[in-house]
Amino acid sequence: MKIVKKIDDVRKEIKKAKKEGKTIGFVPTMGALHNGHISLIKTSLSQCNFNVVSIFVNPIQFNDPEDYQRYPRDINRDIELLKKVKVDLVFVPSVEEMYKERADTYVEVTGLSNVLEGKFRPGHFKGVCTVVCKLFNIVQPDRAYFGWKDAQQLIIIRKMVKDLNIPVEIVGCPTIREKDGLAASSRNIFIKEDDREKALSLYKALKKIEDMVLKKGIKDTSILLEEGKSIIVKYPDVELQYLEIVDFEDLSPVRKIEEKVLVLGAIKLPYVRLIDNIIIEV
Repeated sequence: MKIVKKIDDVRKEIKKAKKEGKTIGFVPTMGALHNGHISLIKTSLSQCNFNVVSIFVNPIQFNDPEDYQRYPRDINRDIELLKKVKVDLVFVPSVEEMYKERADTYVEVTGLSNVLEGKFRPGHFKGVCTVVCKLFNIVQPDRAYFGWKDAQQLIIIRKMVKDLNIPVEIVGCPTIREKDGLAASSRNIFIKEDDREKALSLYKALKKIEDMVLKKGIKDTSILLEEGKSIIVKYPDVELQYLEIVDFEDLSPVRKIEEKVLVLGAIKLPYVRLIDNIIIEV
């Protein structure tokens, strides 16, 4: 496993791998690796024969500077985990390496970026798309792997790749959950043991909606959302930011479930913000 910090060094390794006819798999991360990341990497390893992981906490996708500073970082632990799964190349750039002097060029998928998470995190997806586009240009992967846990992000990146004719296949991978159902996330380390039930309130709401649709045949989203919200608001110190049922492709609100939909939500505890979603097919 090679660890590189410079863009030119990544390109040299990729050029060599492509010359040897290898398929490039890529998993972009912000580090603080967990089982969700490892699942993405293992999928990449199973489908590609040269596998790249990037670790870069991207400052331009944080609308809150304190959140950027607080984001968990443990590069030594991450490197050890990546050695165990045997990836080929780890790209660990600095902010200066990624953005050089002042950055004046951004990539933004309008519309999709302004709803749901976009309402609560202005500019977030603009920062995500910009850095992912840059990483795609640097790594030039054949396939890139993203988790459905960040469903809106995945849909936006697929749209960006399609609109900009970027020659990479975006592979969506299932959400990995902890034993109690909480979606794996780097931010879970902030959850206090006493607040675990509160953190699970969103997942409980999503599962309740899923049961109402699949077991009881209820398809009116106003009824489903009212029931889901009623579960979350029972918990003290849990702020429900949004809970929505939307079209699987364009994220528009759905009134009646007649095909595949996403049920997405975000909650905020006093010290951590959590997102989650489930996919429902009828």
